[in-house]
Amino acid sequence: MPENTLLTRRQVLAGTAAAGAGLLFGAGAFSPGRARASSLPVAGTYDVVVVGAGAAGMTAALTAVKLGLSVVVLEKASVFGGSLARSGSGVWIPNNSVILAAGVPDTPALAAEYLAAVAGDGSTAAKQAAFLANGPAMLDFVMANSPLKYQWMNGYSDYYCLLPGAMKNGRSVEPSMIDGHILGSKLASLRAPYMTVPSGLVVYDADYKWIQIAAVNAHGAAVEAECLAAGTAAALLGQAPLTMGQASAAGLRAGLLSANVPVWLSTPMESLVTANGTVTGVVATVNGVSSTVNANRGVIIAAGGFEHNLAMRTQYLPAGTASTSWTLGADTNTGDGIQAGLAVGAAVSLMDQAWWGPVLATPGSPYFCLAERTEPGGLIVNQAGQRFVDEAAPYGDVVKAMYTQNATAPDIPCWLVVDQNYRDRYMFDETLAVLPLPSSWYSAGTVYSSLTIAGLANAIGVPAANLQATIARFNGFAATGIDSDFSRGVNFYDHYYTDPAVTPNSCLAPLTLPPYYAFQMQPGDLGTKGGLVTDASSRVLDGSGNVIPGLYAAGNSSAAVMGYSYAGAGATIGPAMTFGYIAAHTIAAS
Repeated sequence: MPENTLLTRRQVLAGTAAAGAGLLFGAGAFSPGRARASSLPVAGTYDVVVVGAGAAGMTAALTAVKLGLSVVVLEKASVFGGSLARSGSGVWIPNNSVILAAGVPDTPALAAEYLAAVAGDGSTAAKQAAFLANGPAMLDFVMANSPLKYQWMNGYSDYYCLLPGAMKNGRSVEPSMIDGHILGSKLASLRAPYMTVPSGLVVYDADYKWIQIAAVNAHGAAVEAECLAAGTAAALLGQAPLTMGQASAAGLRAGLLSANVPVWLSTPMESLVTANGTVTGVVATVNGVSSTVNANRGVIIAAGGFEHNLAMRTQYLPAGTASTSWTLGADTNTGDGIQAGLAVGAAVSLMDQAWWGPVLATPGSPYFCLAERTEPGGLIVNQAGQRFVDEAAPYGDVVKAMYTQNATAPDIPCWLVVDQNYRDRYMFDETLAVLPLPSSWYSAGTVYSSLTIAGLANAIGVPAANLQATIARFNGFAATGIDSDFSRGVNFYDHYYTDPAVTPNSCLAPLTLPPYYAFQMQPGDLGTKGGLVTDASSRVLDGSGNVIPGLYAAGNSSAAVMGYSYAGAGATIGPAMTFGYIAAHTIAAS
């Protein structure tokens, strides 16, 4: 057995210490009581072993193989795509060729100014510069080496348009439609989307804002008709149309297929293999057997965050976030890659952070609340029946506000309150305007309804006088168009998911028409954003800031370049793909 398959005594002990601290590996994990790595069968030897078949992992693998390296991708789940496949798949990459061709007046200086203001001290200037310098090239590379093509999400503004360098019409792009049949039999292994597009329609992420208001907006109705026409055309051509995260994941997988990169599904990593302080491979469960997969040049951890690991959530995230019930991340994201890095001495950062967003407590699975909390005629109140946040703010900020004040003014859960006028005008989740909400929502406590505000307050357990006063004050703001309490509508982003027919502020409309509704809202997330500390070259660092040779990380397994904030739509996926691309280039050049 080659020397590079051996786990050193120090690493075995490190794994034991990590387990004692509550950082336990999942089922099948390597431990001192099991066979040593040197006695395990070798499942293969490659230049690069990539752990995770999501945005970061598949981009890294595609880049590595095109740079002449041999690559294998190990995926824990029985499906590929990770959280990418579940997403709307916006990609935030400043100065990319798609937006520049569309006339977006972006420049490297503006992008650097904006990202620095958003990320603050949550990431290094070197990592920010690396992301901005490599992102456009990454996107061009993906389009040249896979079926993926991208289109500008015109009007989907950067999230903080009051900051210098922001683009009011946005920097985000999303994938064009892909025919799933290009994957052949592999299509069956694509992870299911978070929201299923209605049968017969081809819907893009940028379409949802218009479909939401199609009942009262002519352009919205036209967009809905275009989606139907595109779906009909695809059906006539015998296509399996994929958009959003499904298109992104399928396109990257198709690129790997054409480059003959093996993707081993149902192959969870158990631990890292080291020799003389260098990571030389992984121990993984291959076809049910613990085996060594050697990496001659490097291992790239791209296994997602720890959002579905209750012990890690309890240990790292703020109080009140321990439940895994409100996350939308892929269910196999249990922090395996982060734990493996910790066991070999890696540093971690931003572990108290997630890609937060409020969710509705809908039966079966949570619903990520975007347009619904932004449309005019709705407001969010805490358990005292009072507003506490700009309801239309970027979703991460809404949850941060919940955590900030919950200890002194409880707001977990909080309540989205609307009236019948709102329900008559706007789609809610998958329920069309005017149509009744699902009866299961009422029985599950997702929604309550009453003909009076006082009755609604009693139903949800908030002081009736407070809720009545809050709505009366809010109605006054709607009349003037100025939210004197929380400045709803001042940030340009606030208006993205709103009704342009409502004036003087498209974010604000009074609640006057009974019955009134209250929807239970919880602090959710799209995944965690803390992880292994990496440098600008995607190399993992130890607690002293030194590089751990042979180990790289990207995506939610690494500490996010966005720091404590979120620049715009796709500010998770864009950096994940970019740092996967950087990791492959670093390995090829080493």
